[in-house]
Amino acid sequence: MKKLRIKQIKSAIDRPERQKRTIKALGIGKMNQTIEVEATPQIEGMINKVKHLLSVEEVS
Repeated sequence: MKKLRIKQIKSAIDRPERQKRTIKALGIGKMNQTIEVEATPQIEGMINKVKHLLSVEEVS
């Protein structure tokens, strides 16, 4: 299964609570933090909801 590298590039301050919780559920705690996760449909759905706050790239 492919992996994704996700980095938070914009702040969650002044965002709806739902978006803040989605960022937290992805495992991102701070700005500019980078994580690697498997690309499941659930993860891709969460990324799609907050894509304006994230930078996503595929890892081979």
